[in-house]
Amino acid sequence: MEHAAASGPEWLSMVELSAVGQAMRQSTWLYPLVETAHILGFVILVGTITLFDLRLLGFGRSLPIDRLAGFVLPIPAFGFLLALVTGALLFVTEATAYARNPLFLVKLGLIALGLLNVLYFHLGPYRTIDLWHPAKPVPAAARLSGLLSLTLWFAVIISGRLIAYV
Repeated sequence: MEHAAASGPEWLSMVELSAVGQAMRQSTWLYPLVETAHILGFVILVGTITLFDLRLLGFGRSLPIDRLAGFVLPIPAFGFLLALVTGALLFVTEATAYARNPLFLVKLGLIALGLLNVLYFHLGPYRTIDLWHPAKPVPAAARLSGLLSLTLWFAVIISGRLIAYV
């Protein structure tokens, strides 16, 4: 069945009508597999970030934060990359509809804010992690960044899930 792209900018229609867009729509298994990988990417991303952010907020104080950071912080990059690639593949199936969906646009904005928070954390509070005393709360800027991180990434998940209902 040929897919007629909805009205919208021409590049969005071209993306939808591309071979990838058609394959994603026509294959019985491709879309569900990509969607599952997208969810797995966010599980990896948000799951590992949640562990670290909770430590920033004072939970699990018996865990040395610098050792936890060394173990946990490389993992979210993989989850983000998986979610990004699979998200792009999902986007091509209905690019014009997604581009008009307010919750999709909110999700993209929240992702951008989440990435800005990651950048702030790594260029700011995280640079002094070696000075943080294990028996004391982490610096307020790091705690705030952790709270913002949790809020933003969970909001990304919620807005992403609600896209289908708008």
